[in-house]
Amino acid sequence: MSRLDELRLMAKVARMYYDLELRQQEISERLNLHQSKVSRLLQRARKANIVRISVSTPTGIFAEMEEALQARFHLKDAVVVDSQAEEDRLVRDLGAAAAFYIESTVKHDSVIGISSWSRSLLAMVEAMHPSGAGQGGKVVQILGGVGSAGSQYHATSLIQRLASLIGASPVLLPAPGVVGSTEAKEILIRDPSVREAADLFGQVDIALVGIGSLEPSKLLASSGNVFSPQEREELRHDGAVGDICLRFFDQDGCAIRSALLGRVIGIELMQLKKAHRVVGVAGGPRKVEAILAALKGAWINVLITDRQTAEALLAFEAKEAREHQKRRRVGK
Repeated sequence: MSRLDELRLMAKVARMYYDLELRQQEISERLNLHQSKVSRLLQRARKANIVRISVSTPTGIFAEMEEALQARFHLKDAVVVDSQAEEDRLVRDLGAAAAFYIESTVKHDSVIGISSWSRSLLAMVEAMHPSGAGQGGKVVQILGGVGSAGSQYHATSLIQRLASLIGASPVLLPAPGVVGSTEAKEILIRDPSVREAADLFGQVDIALVGIGSLEPSKLLASSGNVFSPQEREELRHDGAVGDICLRFFDQDGCAIRSALLGRVIGIELMQLKKAHRVVGVAGGPRKVEAILAALKGAWINVLITDRQTAEALLAFEAKEAREHQKRRRVGK
């Protein structure tokens, strides 16, 4: 077969498959070709540019940015939403994106861990639709939820509503997120109801977490589950820039070692890291440094954020990579 004849056959097969929408088996029968031959011709038609497939990304979809985040930070997945800088709107948009992500990916019998004090996660639950996606599984609270009356209601409602929406069983952590002393913590974690939740921390399949900056959010501050200004200054002196479930880390993502953290009742960072997916839902200018640090520490492997934050994360990382290369050249 001459090159021209081969190209003609490729074009004919490609037209039948893509334009006339015939199945490969039908093409095989019409042209008296083996089906494997049809498949090979279609592949070669693409390599020869007879067939060109393009994906037209709709406005407001940032597939390339998501892929860049996945590649740069070794993520399993990334979701970037188009949102306004205004905080309430941002929280709703992140929550809606997280709701769709969970509805699409949760499986039966999963153990889902969720942090108590994230406005974005509360917005996620408010945006979700009822389903049986998590049937037979459990939704476990991974940070203490006892606090001021109004805030405690939010924490309890968050766990119970998520469990109800996906058909799972709720497991509450009936203790404060921060207690007054390590002795108080030791007493509380011996309580059977607290122990029930804590025993599930190492079995979490999917963890849903917010990412906090050193200054607590309004929701967390109003709950009373915070360190004092003097204690936060101590954490800042130790290099802390952000936290997940009140477990703090520095700008390189390294866990902060502080006696203060011995008063936290919730999942440990190393327990969190064992989960198959750790979904960080966070965005906005004041969170960029904390999110970047969480990514560097690999404390999350799925990120749901907004476009401006994603751009800032990629720009920071690119800048640091250039500076690292410059230092290496100077060192030589």
